[in-house]
Amino acid sequence: MTTYFFVAASEKFLTVEEPLDEILKERMRNYKENNKEIDFWLLKNPSFLQTTQFADLKAKIPSTPAVVLSTDKKFITFLKLRLEFVAVGEFECPNAEIIDPFKVV
Repeated sequence: MTTYFFVAASEKFLTVEEPLDEILKERMRNYKENNKEIDFWLLKNPSFLQTTQFADLKAKIPSTPAVVLSTDKKFITFLKLRLEFVAVGEFECPNAEIIDPFKVV
């Protein structure tokens, strides 16, 4: 099993209102320079938020959700501190409700 960590907010907040693109590009550059494999992904409307496990969290997001999903807890903690108005969560996969963490609706 793999543990995934994420920050979630509305797609508009993550992709328009915040400089997330800049943060992700810088991180990708750093990973490339250090020959490190990418361990984070931006997903728009991920299906795992439709599960009962995240029903309360999804209800707090005002419109179509987006997440930054990662296996690196420290990176998600950094994003939470940097972006402030995001929800955070984690899950292990595969599980009874989530088979593919990258599936989108």
